[in-house]
Amino acid sequence: MKRTLILLALFLVSGAATAWYLTDEGQQQKSTLLSEDRNFKVEDTDAIHKIFIAQRSGETVTLERKEGYWMYNGKYRALPNAVDNLMRAFREMQMQYIPPAKAAPSIIRDLATQGIKVELYDAENKQLKAYYIGGATVDERGTYAIMEGAEQPYVIHLPTWEGNLRFRFNLSGDRWRDKSIFAQEVEDIASVVIEYPKQKNNSFRVEKTEEGYTVDPFYDITPTIKRSISQGKVEGFLTSFKQIIAEAFENEHKKRDSILQSIPFSIITLKDNDGLEKRFQFFPIQFETIDHDASGTPYTREQVERYFVDANREDFMLAQQVVCGKVFWKYDAFFD
Repeated sequence: MKRTLILLALFLVSGAATAWYLTDEGQQQKSTLLSEDRNFKVEDTDAIHKIFIAQRSGETVTLERKEGYWMYNGKYRALPNAVDNLMRAFREMQMQYIPPAKAAPSIIRDLATQGIKVELYDAENKQLKAYYIGGATVDERGTYAIMEGAEQPYVIHLPTWEGNLRFRFNLSGDRWRDKSIFAQEVEDIASVVIEYPKQKNNSFRVEKTEEGYTVDPFYDITPTIKRSISQGKVEGFLTSFKQIIAEAFENEHKKRDSILQSIPFSIITLKDNDGLEKRFQFFPIQFETIDHDASGTPYTREQVERYFVDANREDFMLAQQVVCGKVFWKYDAFFD
C-alpha cells in the first residue's frame, strides 16, 4: 500500500512537470510565431543581397548587390540614395501598434488591392523576409503592413522618423536609377576628348601613356602649344570626372529629337582602360538676362545655367552648369 502511494505521488509530480513543460513550450512557440509575425526589420542589412519589389500596377523592381554598388533590373546602376533609404527602413522599421480588430478586415483588403510586395534575399538566394507595405495611417505617422502568409496587419514606423514608409518603396522607372553622368576614377581613364564645335581652338585630346599624360589639339587647324605639359593640371582635370551627377532624367522630353539636331556646346568622349568608350553631348539651355556695362547702361546677354545631356545615345538628362562646368577645360589650360 505504501509503495503504491509513493508511485502514485511520483506519477502525479511527473505528470504535473510534463504538463508545465508542454504548456511552457507551447507558449514559447506561440510567442515565437507572434514575434515573427510582427518582426519586419533586418538588423544586419549587409546580409541582404537582393530586393524584389512588385507594384499592383504590374511594375517590378529587382535590386541586386554588386561590388560597391547596386544594380537596378539587371541593366542600370541603382540610385545610391534610394537604396540607402530602403536599407535604413529594413534596419529600423518596427511595429508601432496593432490596429483595432474592427479595422483589420478593411486594412487587409487595402493591402491586398494596393499593397506593395517586398521580398528580401541573402547571398544564397534564401528568402529573409516577405511582406506587403500599404498606405499611411490618418495621421501620416505610421504605415500599414502585413507579413506574407499572416492574418494580422500592423502599423509600422521608423522610431526616429515620421512619415509614410510607402514612399521609399513606391519609386518607378528612372527614379530608381543612378543619375551619374560621369563616375570615373582617375586611374581608370585612358583618354578624354573634348570638342567645342563653335570654339575649335579650345578643343583637345588627353591620353595616358607610360611616360605620363599627353595633351594635343583635337582639330588639325589648331596650332600645337610647345610649352611643357603640367601633369598635375591634367590629373586635376581628370579628377573632375569622379562625380558629375545629373539633376534628372529627361528621356520622355517632347523636344528631345529636335534638340539632338542642334549644335552642342560640347562633346566629350571618354575611354577607360578596358577600351570602353562613351560619348556625351551637352546642349545649353540659354535664357536672356539684363546686365549693365561700366557706364551703367543696361544690355541683354545670354546666360546658361543648365544643359540637356545626350548620354551615349541611350539617355537624355538635365544637368546644372555649376556641376558639370568643371569639366569644360580649354586646350591651353594644361601647360606651364
